[in-house]
Parts: sequence; C-alpha cells; structure tokens
Amino acid sequence: MTLDVCLNQLMRELEMLATFSDDPAPAVTRIVFSQEDRQARTWLKELCAGAGLSIREDAVGNTFARWEGSAPELPAVASGSHIDAIPHSGRYDGTVGVLGALEAIRALQRAGVRPRRSIELVLFTSEEPTRFGIGCLGSRLMSGTLDPLRADDLRDSQGEGLDELLAAAGFSGPLASVALPAGHYHAFVELHIEQGPLLERAGIPLGIVTAIAAPATLRIEIEGEGGHAGAVLMPDRRDAFLAAAEVALAVESAAKATGAIDTVGTVGICGIFPGAVNSIPSIATMLADVRDIDLARRDAVLEAIRNRAGAIAAARRVTIRISTVNADRPAEASPLVVDALRSSAARQGLEYQPMVSRAYHDSLFMARIVPAGMLFIPCRAGVSHRPDEYAAPDDIERGVRVLAMALARLAE
Repeated sequence: MTLDVCLNQLMRELEMLATFSDDPAPAVTRIVFSQEDRQARTWLKELCAGAGLSIREDAVGNTFARWEGSAPELPAVASGSHIDAIPHSGRYDGTVGVLGALEAIRALQRAGVRPRRSIELVLFTSEEPTRFGIGCLGSRLMSGTLDPLRADDLRDSQGEGLDELLAAAGFSGPLASVALPAGHYHAFVELHIEQGPLLERAGIPLGIVTAIAAPATLRIEIEGEGGHAGAVLMPDRRDAFLAAAEVALAVESAAKATGAIDTVGTVGICGIFPGAVNSIPSIATMLADVRDIDLARRDAVLEAIRNRAGAIAAARRVTIRISTVNADRPAEASPLVVDALRSSAARQGLEYQPMVSRAYHDSLFMARIVPAGMLFIPCRAGVSHRPDEYAAPDDIERGVRVLAMALARLAE
C-alpha cells in the first residue's frame, strides 16, 4: 500500500490550531471550555466534516469523527488525543495525535482503502488538569474510571462548576451516559510526542509504548503555629513551611530509595500562609505526585512518605494531614496494538524503540476498556509544556504514516 501523507497541509493545520490561544505566539494557552477551546473545536469539526467523517459529541464534550467501514456493525478502531493546552505551553502536545489521526484517515482514503471496521477519530475533553485539578476528565468518564457524581461536583479555581461550563459550551445530558459499553472499540492507538529526550538521544525515529506509568497525587496539609519572625525564639517554633520542606525531601528520598529508574516523585505545588517575610508560616499546603509502572512499588513509596511525614510531625510539633487526590493504576499496552505498530514500522523499514510512557495520557484510561497502545515520535531536547516544544515535520510524517498503516491493519 502506497500512502500519500500530505505533510504541508498537516503542518499548516498544526500552525492554525496554535492560533486558537489565549497567549501570543509562540506560546499556546487553550484551557478546556474557554472561548479559544470552543473555537478550536468548531474548526476541527469542520476539518473532519470536510474529510467526509460523521461527527457526534457526548455529554462532557468528547468528540468522535467516524469514517464508516464496510462492516459498521463491528467494533470500530479508534485513534486520537487532546487539544487543550496548559498555560504558556507549546503546539504539539496532544495536537499531533488529533490532527495526525485525521491525516492518517485522509491518507488511507487517498490510497483507496475501504476499511472493514470503521475508523474513529476521538478528541478527548480536558486531558490536562489545568481547569479542574484532575487530568483526563473525558477518558476517565468514558472508561467508567471516574464516578459521574464526583465529576458533577467539579469546580474550577473561579468557582465555576463543570455543569455550568458544559452548558455554556453547548453540551448536555447526564455524565453517566459518557461511559462506553463493553466492546465498543476493537482497538485504540494514540500518536504523541515523546515529551522526553530518549528517542532524540538514541537517534531512533519511533517509540512503541509497552507500558504507561500512572500517577498518585497526595494533598499534604501542615498546620503549625505562626508568630512574629523576630519575637519567637528558634527552640519554640512550630514552622509549617520547614516541616513541608522536610516532607518534600522525603518524597524525593522515597522515590530514589526504590532503585528503579521508573519511580519518580515530585512536589509541584507548595503554598504557605500567611505569606509574609516577617511572619512564621502557620499553614503549608502541598501537592505531591508519585509515578511508576509498578503499582506495588509506587504504593510502597506512598506508604514511606506517610510514615516519614508522621515522624516529621512529631519532631517539629506540627499536625500533618495527608489525603489521596487520585491513585490510578498503571497500564500495559495491548499486544494487538503493539504488534500492529511494530509491523507497520517494519514494513516501512523504520527503526523503533520499545518505551515506557512516564507521562500519562488518555490511553491510560482507554486501556481499561479496550486494547490500547501508543506511538511516540521525538521532540527536540525532550522539551514539552513550554513554548519551545518542537517536533520536526519529518518525524511527524513518519508517525502519521506508521499510524495509518497500523489503523488499516487493525481495521481489517
């Protein structure tokens, strides 16, 4: 099969999508359900309609564009990603997987392929946790991983509820209706930039994901005792921030102690009250992220953090409360999808590297309900979530070509 990937058109579309932004170029800010997000969705649906795809949307805004196969009664093959972008980020995260899947479908159409199974492009709602503090909202609901009642209660930092934002964006219906029935899809493949430096360092054009690490997020609240920075003597202090600093180091220490390269721990948020230079912090609030592809090992790290926090609380005479925001299970890629990707790369004479995805994606949750996998392409210096995020056109073309052939194989 000869595939004609129209790279110039795809690069123009990536450039156009980047203009739907609340930040001037080269940065991209596109928060889910913002005006920019809604405009981008409308534009994307027009592209899909232009390719002859039928479009539907569910109650949370997940969007499905289907190329009907010759046996539409069979479970479809799906591919897609997200277009929401965190503040001051780049133009390739997620978007390559959406527009790349669209171009893969168009390339198959140009090649005269008539798939037996339908092929469906999926645009997931709110992969980024920017607005609601929880990532992969659309795929969590789609996979039944998130209780719709909990989702109904979500609010953003401005106090706007998910229900209000959905209504304003034109989406309606009960969130319980978002969950897909068993067997809805035959397979799911997500094309994505690596968001790491390994492929570029190795000079290898493709990464085939074998496992996706999953995060656990801890909310850590520390209560000490405030006072005047000059008047309270050091032996009498119950400084909440200094306790927080020790807990942050405990997160790092517990992650390193596993000896596994796939265990990572991060404290990305730490707020202190009252936040004055001449006042001892009385309250500190932190969010810690711990990830691994091994569930038992990751959970052992969480337990080690809790134990160390108890000792810190006793030594510094503060109160430490730890609650779990989320604790998702890692996922293994399906052999069905991995084999299709390997075969497609081999048929084109392209080298690939088996990889672990240390960032999590909608594929993590799709893997709960459908054979799923991911295809990575390099990104320059491994940079992502920054305006200088970059994927070379040749790498994007290779990714789309391999994706298209894998979709064709899976749809046979």
